[in-house]
Amino acid sequence: MYYYQSRKDDHEVIDILNRLADKHPTEGFWQLFDRLRKQGHPWNHKRVYRVYKSIGMNLKRKRKRRLPARVKQPLEVPSSPNHTWSADFVSDSLITGRKFRAFNLIDDFNREILAIEIDTSLPAERIIRVLEKTIFWRGKPQRIRTDNGPEFISNALKCWCEEQHIELAYIQPGKPMQNSYIERFNGTYRRDILDAYLFDSLESVRKKTSEFAEDYNLVRGHDSLSKLSPVQYLKYQTKNENYQNEFCKYLEN
Repeated sequence: MYYYQSRKDDHEVIDILNRLADKHPTEGFWQLFDRLRKQGHPWNHKRVYRVYKSIGMNLKRKRKRRLPARVKQPLEVPSSPNHTWSADFVSDSLITGRKFRAFNLIDDFNREILAIEIDTSLPAERIIRVLEKTIFWRGKPQRIRTDNGPEFISNALKCWCEEQHIELAYIQPGKPMQNSYIERFNGTYRRDILDAYLFDSLESVRKKTSEFAEDYNLVRGHDSLSKLSPVQYLKYQTKNENYQNEFCKYLEN
């Protein structure tokens, strides 16, 4: 049996196309072909397109979203309230199997729970509303520390923080220890509420969470706060006599 063997050597075309595609991942065939011509390569468009298809470049490629470089920042205890807030999500499910999420927000100064928003979906716009509601009664922070979740790196949240002159401090990917305050709180919240009870509705989760937040902020002592509760520690440090009453009114609302 005799078989035809092509004498065409396309290795050079393949190498150059791959280099151009790595350097310009968003460009299509005709843009890459135009670059080849400008570089002085004599191949016609039919040959280049044949090679382009043979190596699968005509197929839609899913590109990973690239994050800007994250600079490691030391985890410091703020010297005043509203200097740095920490935010993160935890997930769980009801006994029906329906999944839900909780958006947790605390003040690093006294580890105070500022908000716990619970729902099946918490997009960036919902997070912004929670932050606006918290700022209304608490005041504006200088910085909010988060991980690189899709809600936190969204353009909506970035634009809102720029308008409010609030710095978004991102931790490095895969380094949750750089957000240790909220990570430790997440563990406490999961152990005391999410893992301790079975919930049949979101309302039952919210009710139990509200009771937990009130006790956590007003009564429960913390080793890092000299056995004081977050509100007691804040009152002791800032001499703010009206803050506890304001927080109680917020819980009632």
